[in-house]
Amino acid sequence: MTLRTLILILLIFVSVCGTAPLNGRIVGGEDAPPGYWPWQVSVQLRGKHFCGGSLINKEWVMSAAHCFSGPSGWTVSLGLQSLQGANPNKVSRNVVKIILHPNYDSKTYDNDITLLRLSSPVRFTDYIRPVCLAASGSVFNNGTDSWVTGWGAVKEGGEAVVVALPFPQTLQEVEVPVVGNRQCNCLNGVGTVTDNMICAGVLAGGKDSCQGDSGGPMVSKQGSVWVQSGIVSFGSGCARPNLPGVYSRVSRYQSWIKSRIRSNRPGFVQFISSGLDPDSSYTCPGL
Repeated sequence: MTLRTLILILLIFVSVCGTAPLNGRIVGGEDAPPGYWPWQVSVQLRGKHFCGGSLINKEWVMSAAHCFSGPSGWTVSLGLQSLQGANPNKVSRNVVKIILHPNYDSKTYDNDITLLRLSSPVRFTDYIRPVCLAASGSVFNNGTDSWVTGWGAVKEGGEAVVVALPFPQTLQEVEVPVVGNRQCNCLNGVGTVTDNMICAGVLAGGKDSCQGDSGGPMVSKQGSVWVQSGIVSFGSGCARPNLPGVYSRVSRYQSWIKSRIRSNRPGFVQFISSGLDPDSSYTCPGL
């Protein structure tokens, strides 16, 4: 393969990633129309939804490491609109390889990211497409408009009763702003949020990701391209006032992802917020 051919292939892939031709309730969210988020996947264990994830190329899905401390037998459903009933655009694949980040900390959720290799490549359609990933050095200022999607709970409940929570059958979407790390650290507890994390949420409460959304994507739009900034990781409850959700910061893992996916690499896009970041001057009360 010539260098020119390789560059052409890379350009074609980058032009595909992050595009949602049909896109012109998590907690406080609403039903997502079919095809609006074509990279969204349902990571399933024994045929039941367990976590979310995002398609990043024809053979790989990205999710959260904390979802995969259990048994084998994982599958991935793509092009899925509802967890039940007819899904004419649905495609399923077995997961044949799980790569947890080597520095994942199950106590602090630092480096909460994993890569899943599918049993065979998928064909891109209007309903199944990869998302672009935030490249190293990307900047997401406090207030950056973001969207989170998933089939997680639409009402908060304790971890001991997760199975009793009301899970939606239709894919949900919710719009939330980025909350800067300084402010998020202050609100969630100083030392809780590392540089490998990014936060988002409505400080008044009412909109957030929740149990079952873990591993799913948080994306922001730059021009005509959707860029994944975060992976649903953890939070103090769901949609509580002044407690934004915490996500793995995708831009911190470009080198690691490239080291694990040697061919048909995902498309990385540098996202740059304009203007000064209000979070840079935030001071935590009481400190």
